[in-house]
Formats: sequence, structure tokens, C-alpha cells
Amino acid sequence: MTNHTAAPLPYEGVRVIEFTHMVMGPTCGMLLGDLGAEVIKIEPIGGDTTRKLLGSGAGFFPMFNRNKKSVSLDLKRPEGVEAALRLIDSADIVSENFKPGVMEKLGLGYEALKLRNPRLIYVSHKGFLPGPYEDRTALDEVVQMMGGLAYMTGRPGDPLRAGTSVNDIMGGMFGAIGAMAALAQREKTGLGTQVQASLFENNVFLVGQHMMQFAATGKVAAPMPSRISAWAVYDVFTVKDDEQIFLAVVSDKQWAIFCQAFGLQDLLADTRLATNNDRVQARDWMMPVLRNHLARFSAAELAAVFEREGLPFAPITRPDQLFEDPHLLATGGLAPIELPDGTHSRVPLAPFSLNGRQPALRLQPPRVGQHTDEILRAAGYSDSEIGSLIDRAIAQGDR
Repeated sequence: MTNHTAAPLPYEGVRVIEFTHMVMGPTCGMLLGDLGAEVIKIEPIGGDTTRKLLGSGAGFFPMFNRNKKSVSLDLKRPEGVEAALRLIDSADIVSENFKPGVMEKLGLGYEALKLRNPRLIYVSHKGFLPGPYEDRTALDEVVQMMGGLAYMTGRPGDPLRAGTSVNDIMGGMFGAIGAMAALAQREKTGLGTQVQASLFENNVFLVGQHMMQFAATGKVAAPMPSRISAWAVYDVFTVKDDEQIFLAVVSDKQWAIFCQAFGLQDLLADTRLATNNDRVQARDWMMPVLRNHLARFSAAELAAVFEREGLPFAPITRPDQLFEDPHLLATGGLAPIELPDGTHSRVPLAPFSLNGRQPALRLQPPRVGQHTDEILRAAGYSDSEIGSLIDRAIAQGDR
């Protein structure tokens, strides 16, 4: 696929070897790949088990493994580890997200690898940074529960995980940011370093605003569904034909515009509603008045007025409906992608632009071992040696 970015990508020439699965580690490699790095995904024989997940996991592999190459090796056998080491010798970055101690047992831990390659940057994605919790098994939902996020998302007494893998994805992002910082540091020192990113600390970072809310007010933060909002009108409204729409009025100027647009001059003149803080205090009686008044409009009519007047609003959208979002279609924010079963769809690109373009999808998510022959040959293996590794199921090619 053509790379539409005009300038060379920032990390062209950087080689990443990743030993990752699920979401957190693959997100790190995906971002580095989007920015031009050559990302080589080391998969077990038969492929990363993430490829075979059902239900909510069915989208993990195609979403987080674009712009990568696949080499399939059996790391339980010495020849497989030796092949991995040869690739690491040529790498700038190694990325992994196995349980603590797994990479060390394979001879692929940071302390061993930096002796071979002092310039190596080693990124570990874990449940917890080193400390009392580090040996616990962590999942996104585990740290959401223990890190205050599920409490904040759910209703009182009903903790609820967020509707996406927020800690896995952001944890991978911070792993990538750490790798970028380590590359910049290496320019100054000539040496690599170890980067660690974690689910739990990421989650604590996410809820830090509520920790500071308690520090500033002395009051425990209420879960989002029962919070006292900083803004008087900041809610989902059920309107004509039982449609729903989110509407917000977050300043005194916006309140005046809103009231004039919807014929609510009596509310605009009410001294009890003069300021945003007054309106927050008056929500108990004000919001039923607004809900009753706006219920006669359709969601489309409300959206048209709010857009015309520059007021914040949002339709209530399911993820599948985003495939037809006019903004994403107009900006090219969805790239054509081939799914593991050979069907085609579109996938969101990284949410930033360089030279006015979002980093492109250059390589489709790879088939298992699609690049084994090519990468091992470049690492010095002869065709007969590669054939022998494949025949003995130490490596798997795309044949």
C-alpha cells in the first residue's frame, strides 16, 4: 500500500523485534511501525493465539498488528532461540509482554541481551512496575477494578469496566513513548536502556485527576453517573421517537446562545440561573424543564441547531456505525485492511497527523510466518538452513 506521507517517516531505519501478544505489547509495536520502524513480530509455531480469539477479542489481531512482519519460531528449542538472537543482534528495540521471568528463562532477558548489544533498547510491558504486586497476574479489567477506574465508570455499588481496553492500549502507547525517549537518549550516550510500562500504573495515571480532586476538595470523587458535574447542562437527552443525543452548555455565553436558539428567554432572564455555578445548583428543577422542552425535537433537529450555533453535541453512536462516519470517510482516517479470514474492512489509523496526513497502513497484518524466509535469509541463514528449520518445525514459513 502506498505511503502518502510526503516526508520520510521518523523511525525509518529502526528495527524492532517484538515478542508480544494480545493488546498491550502489540500496540507499542504498531505505533512504532506506523511511524516507519521495521517491526518483526516473533510468533510461536502455529501463530500468536491472539489470532484465534472470539467475541470481544476477535478484533485484537487485525487492529494492533498492521505495519509488521511475521517470523514464526519455536523458542522452546535452542535453534529457535539462536535464530531470535541473530535478529536481536541487528535490532534497535526489543519489545515483550510476557510474565516476569519468561524472557529470562529463554535467555532473552535484558541483562543477557545488553551484553550482546549495548545499544539495545528493551521495552517490557507488564501488569505492574517492580514492587509488591509485580508477580500478580494482571489484566486490563483487574487493574480497572483495583485502580479506581471501574468504580468511577459504574453507578454507585456497581463497578463497571470501561468499554475498551484502555489500559492495554495506553500502556502500549507509554511503552512506545519510552522507546522513543530511549532512542533520543541513545543519540547522546551511545547506549540503550530498559523501558518498563505497566497496566496498573497506567490506570493510576488515568484516575490521577480524581485523586487530585480529593486532595483539593477533601471529598471522595463520586462515580461518573452520580457525579456533580462542573457544568450545568452536560448530559444525554432522550428526545422525539426515543432517540438519544448528548448535549452540553458549558459557559455563560453558551447558555445565552442556547436559550435564544430554543425560545427559552424566561430561563435566560431567571436570576437563579445567572451563572454556570448557579445552574449546577439548580439542576434538580432546571433539568426536567429542559428535558421536557427538548423532547419535542428530533435528535437530527437538535444536532443541526447545536452545530449551527457552535454548541457541543454528540450523537450516541455504536462502534460499527463509525465505518460510515462522514468525517472519517472524508479525512481518510479509516484504511483498507485484510482480516485473518481473507475478508476486507477498514481500520482506524493512528490519531495524529504528520505533514497533514495520518501515518499510513503500509503493511497488512501478516500471515503466520509470512516473512520467516525473507528475514532469516537477511540474517545470514542459507536457503537449506531455513528449509531444515522449517522441516523440523523450529521455524514456520508462509508456504
